[in-house]
Amino acid sequence: MRAFIYEAGALRVETSASAMEEAYKKGGHLWLQLAESSPEATDLMLRVFQIHPLTVEDIWKDCHLPKIEDFEHYLHIIAHAVKPGDRCGETELQEVDVVLGERLLVTRTTDATSSVHVVAEELRRNPKLFAKVVAEPGANGIAWVAHAVLDRLVDDYLPFVDRYDEEIHRLEAMIVARAGTRGGQALMSEILSLKRGLQTLRRTAVHQREVLLRLSRGEFDEIPNDLKPFFRDVFDHFSRVTDLADGYRELLTSLLDVFLSVQSNRMNEVMKTLTLISTIMLPLTFIAGVYGMNFESMPELHWAFGYPFALSLMFGTAVVIFGWFRHKKWV
Repeated sequence: MRAFIYEAGALRVETSASAMEEAYKKGGHLWLQLAESSPEATDLMLRVFQIHPLTVEDIWKDCHLPKIEDFEHYLHIIAHAVKPGDRCGETELQEVDVVLGERLLVTRTTDATSSVHVVAEELRRNPKLFAKVVAEPGANGIAWVAHAVLDRLVDDYLPFVDRYDEEIHRLEAMIVARAGTRGGQALMSEILSLKRGLQTLRRTAVHQREVLLRLSRGEFDEIPNDLKPFFRDVFDHFSRVTDLADGYRELLTSLLDVFLSVQSNRMNEVMKTLTLISTIMLPLTFIAGVYGMNFESMPELHWAFGYPFALSLMFGTAVVIFGWFRHKKWV
């Protein structure tokens, strides 16, 4: 638990709950950053900041989908940041809770690389920036910090989604070479893994886009008027993310159809080759069967040239049949 406190024209960092309580009661602006659940933080939010118990419960537990709730003196936002895995398609979403009040900002995330920590480090290196933001005349200057967190969170989506474009191009080049071969199963697993990752991303993005849309429309008093255009910009960026995710999802569906089509065509070619071989071998088997009956009355049985004659007949039959197939352009 850590807090940036702007009080009496100065910015300081506190980790003590009592210091945070004292500063807040004196009218200071406070950004409380939470990670793991603690009784001190829970008591601070319930008793001092007057945050609803249901909101505190949502802060400490992970919710499946983004949402926004408007309470009497604060706004509770649940967003999801993307946390890329080592492989494209391994989509891991990290919840970011934001509670925005008139002089209060509470954020909670367990990811040390999240947008919350990035913005916090920027403000820690440049305290004047935080002081300038919260000291802005007008309503709720600390909402600009909440905007910075959400803006950074959305910006992290773009490079992650762009990885799908590179993977799709790579898979397109591999399909012709590997579909219908021993490597085809691994290739299909990659395609399905990417589809699952995009489905997870899209399911969350639909709800998160709605949250950002409501913020950009200015439905809440906690968002000052001069900040609304900046939230519209965040919404526009995230709309691009959702559009790209939908487009890549359709491309992967088409890619899977192409994979199955190439695999089917390759299987048809194999079956065609085996059928042609069987067709050529069938009359040869018939000839060998006829001369293998060993009846005494067969004229060729005791003929000195019977063996080469039978071989020549089989060879000539095979050549004629193969020539017919070439004439029909079957081979």
